[in-house]
Amino acid sequence: MKELVIKKCKKCGATVEILKDCTCNDCGILCCGEKMETMLPNSVDASIEKHLPQVEVFEDYIVVKVPHVMEENHYIEFIAIESDKISAKKYFKPFEEAKAVFPYIKGATVYSKCNIHGIWSTKV
Repeated sequence: MKELVIKKCKKCGATVEILKDCTCNDCGILCCGEKMETMLPNSVDASIEKHLPQVEVFEDYIVVKVPHVMEENHYIEFIAIESDKISAKKYFKPFEEAKAVFPYIKGATVYSKCNIHGIWSTKV
């Protein structure tokens, strides 16, 4: 199953999405002269219930919501779905509702990204 892989620079905070990662030994994407770190889902010490995507299934589609604050300096940047059949994201700005609709694909993974607390994921 395809997964969302995002890497972040420890120095400047730049982030990149990896479509296909390198498989060489001791290799990686560099930023500010250092290897970028992979952001692992559900690995930051923060309120799980406010960051984890909540999924409701309605026949052939899903509604994904994240019950997170959407303030100017703390908000959900995007909600995404990943599977072997689809890779899609919906982006948000502060004060918008963190809600997205995607096709229902059993076994897919949905993600949310908080601008402060990183990546969070739930299986469909």
